[in-house]
Amino acid sequence: MKTTNLKALVLGTLFAAATFAAAGDARSDNDAVRSIYGKQIPDDQIEFVSTGDHIKAAAANGAPMLVWEALEHGEKVECLDCIPSVEPLLYDANARTREIAAWWLRRRMIGVFGPGEVYERTLKTLASDASAQKRAYAAYAIGEFLAAPGATALATALGTDGDATVRAAAAAALGRLNDDGAGALGKAMGDADARVKIAALGSAGRINTFSGVANIAALLGDGDATVRRRALELLDAMKAKDSVAAVLSLAQNDASADVRAAACHALGSFRDASVRTTLQTIADKDASSLVRDMAKIALRSL
Repeated sequence: MKTTNLKALVLGTLFAAATFAAAGDARSDNDAVRSIYGKQIPDDQIEFVSTGDHIKAAAANGAPMLVWEALEHGEKVECLDCIPSVEPLLYDANARTREIAAWWLRRRMIGVFGPGEVYERTLKTLASDASAQKRAYAAYAIGEFLAAPGATALATALGTDGDATVRAAAAAALGRLNDDGAGALGKAMGDADARVKIAALGSAGRINTFSGVANIAALLGDGDATVRRRALELLDAMKAKDSVAAVLSLAQNDASADVRAAACHALGSFRDASVRTTLQTIADKDASSLVRDMAKIALRSL
């Protein structure tokens, strides 16, 4: 980093910290901390708890590390008038800021999940906001709220939103909710956009009860190598032995070495002895050392 850039970064950080400190001391006294977390905590183990003014000042400042600190240390601080300050952070450009804002909001006992409150407004943003970026950020927030009603809204967006970025966000958020959206994830694997398919595969891997193996296997013939590899990895994790013929074909013939290697790994996981001869040929003759090595590893698993 150039000296001038480093100097600007340091000055900017100092300015943000000074502005933030001027809004109020972040540290509460030890008695206040014990009133929240318990009376038996030794002084040297007490971390500060954010005050309401601290949270509002951090949100207004917008500096990511200040926001993260304020909200993390304000997990159990009930502050109704902080909620309007934190809600806009759900649409911040920084992904970590958006995540921790949703994390803090979902812990509020009142002011977030009631009629007309933050959660309902977020659902409406996903459904109808003119900005695709805001709809996508709303989808991620709904996932982070961890509330079951969000699955229906996300499934609707995944199936109907005209913007692939929003559909991909909705697919990712369903995985966060451990919900396939009543089959929406499997259908999304047929989306025209690779980003949506990749997000749907990622979420399917997180869902305990996902059973759409046929939808995943269909992606082994996808035109995007990353989609094919991700589908292979998921079939591998699911020990989907019924797909062995299609996986074996990719191990032999796919143009991408990464895909061939993933296919070899999956064949080893399937432990189907019928592929031994073909794997041996791949181990001996594939043009890629990565694929040859993976085929040798797979052979040891058979």
